[in-house]
Amino acid sequence: MKQPLVLAIAVAIAAGGGLAGCNRDAPAQASAATIADVPVEDAAARAARLTTLYAEYWEELLKLNPIQATFQGDTRYNDQLPDFGSAEYREQVRSFNERWLKAVEAVGSEGLQGQDLLSYRIFVEERRNTLDGERFPDWMMPVNQMGSIVSYSVLLGSGTNAQPFVTVADYEAWLRRAARVPVLLDTEIANMQAGIEANVVQPRVVMEKVLPQFDAILVDDVEKSPFWGPVERFPDDIAEADRARLTAEFRTLITEQLNPAIQRQRDFIANDYLPHARDSVGLDALPDGMAWYAFSAKQQTTSDLTPEAIHQIGLDEVARIHEQIRGVMAETKFEGSLQDFFRFMQTDRRFEFRSEAQLLSHYRAIEQKIEAKVPELFSLTPKAGFEIRPIEAFRAASAAGGEYMSPSEDGSRPGIFYVNTFDLPTRKRWDAEDLFLHEAIPGHHFQLALQQELTDLPAFRRFGGETAYIEGWGLYAESLGKELGLYTDPYDYFGRLQGELWRAVRLVVDTGLHSKGWTRQQVLDYMFENSSVSEPDAIAEAERYIAWPGQALAYKIGELKIQELRKRSEAALGEAFDIREFHAEVLKDGALPLPLLDAKIDAWIAAQRGRADAAPIETAPAGVES
Repeated sequence: MKQPLVLAIAVAIAAGGGLAGCNRDAPAQASAATIADVPVEDAAARAARLTTLYAEYWEELLKLNPIQATFQGDTRYNDQLPDFGSAEYREQVRSFNERWLKAVEAVGSEGLQGQDLLSYRIFVEERRNTLDGERFPDWMMPVNQMGSIVSYSVLLGSGTNAQPFVTVADYEAWLRRAARVPVLLDTEIANMQAGIEANVVQPRVVMEKVLPQFDAILVDDVEKSPFWGPVERFPDDIAEADRARLTAEFRTLITEQLNPAIQRQRDFIANDYLPHARDSVGLDALPDGMAWYAFSAKQQTTSDLTPEAIHQIGLDEVARIHEQIRGVMAETKFEGSLQDFFRFMQTDRRFEFRSEAQLLSHYRAIEQKIEAKVPELFSLTPKAGFEIRPIEAFRAASAAGGEYMSPSEDGSRPGIFYVNTFDLPTRKRWDAEDLFLHEAIPGHHFQLALQQELTDLPAFRRFGGETAYIEGWGLYAESLGKELGLYTDPYDYFGRLQGELWRAVRLVVDTGLHSKGWTRQQVLDYMFENSSVSEPDAIAEAERYIAWPGQALAYKIGELKIQELRKRSEAALGEAFDIREFHAEVLKDGALPLPLLDAKIDAWIAAQRGRADAAPIETAPAGVES
């Protein structure tokens, strides 16, 4: 997965426009209305005007969306928390997107080239996509086990994530921001009540998982509250008088504002909402649900693929990867069925680490192997540093096996590959190489750190992105293992195949859930039959797909597109194909919608052919063999 908390922004905020999925090859229609205040006479002036508009747009977005500013490291709005779910705010978001879409379309794209044209197309279609999505009332279902205002408030208020707690002013900013949380929770209650009346409600199975999450927060001892963390960790340079005052204010905040509001929402869910929650689990069971899911699939994959087509792609990929796994079984002389092999890979103790230190040492050895081979595949690499760290103990039990956090923009923090060392027997050796390739090098660290370093790009591109591209690149990076000196052991290569298989399974079960009427049990049965997965992981994954319709489609669809583009380039260029230049071309413009990536690589192929045709015939100097 890419860096944690990005989804928190995406779910908690609608203003930024999310992940675009409409056809970006469609021409933009100029609007008669414009807020451009200078005439646009040529392409250079048009590009300059758009650059100014993008910067103004981003500044206004950060004011509208102060949580995004906080996660970006912009501290100006750390004390602010708009009522995201309110009708007034949703109208403000709609007006914001309409106004900026008109402003940019009024300038137009005539004569734009390169990055200027890419930025225009991405901006316009993201705004269009956001406006198109307003027909679907996701605001009526603001809470599930994957995220809510409560869970995001804990992330911010715990003192260990984006909200800073370094100075007295930082502490006071959080006190003002957190005081707004009860307003947002009451709005969520009202919106969920509207959902009950409109028959737009969450599945019961996901809402039942919310209650224990809330109960874990609502502790009797205020000093055991997750919101107490900043008080436990006062910086040394905060004076004793300020510590005493802030401690008292945090106690009041938690006991008189946060806990009562969270308890109020918890009781509403238990007593009023759950009796109306639905037994069905698919989005297709809701009013206009089939169209809603088709829209989500387009948004997440940035493609025009239908749920039916994606389902078939998943089935085909599962069958193909199964055959490759059978090849590993033959190589290792394993006797038994595919399912027997899956169980063996999960239970044989030879694949376990003896200690956290041994696990971390194993990952650092993988890093050294890869670094030695990187120059053979990559000419473009990030300047930012990179570290491997264990996931902090307080969150390890519920965290993924690995995750990546981008470096800070100012260079003070490197990119970090967090490795989960909790429940050590479940952290398999065979899963290490593919996980490193995906989350670290050359996966998310190369792609996300490079994107952040593209300082000539508009901020909405540097700090945004498309999940299909980002996760598609991460999964594609797993396929480079043999070229980077890994997967020399057949069991490690099984880890690569299992990772790819899991993303193919997602295509089948996500579309099954939300467009084919599959039950939760059907999803679990398919997972157990077709992949190597433990029961707890299968349940957690199935319920993630129920809560986030379509999100799981992005990984495999993105990877398949990048693989297709590599094969296309190799076939078109033959001996002139340079893998280093291909990777640089894929990465150098940041995360793109897949149709734009496709068009960009076609243009690159044409340019490479032209360069090869124009190249002079070289002759060897005297005395040198050619």
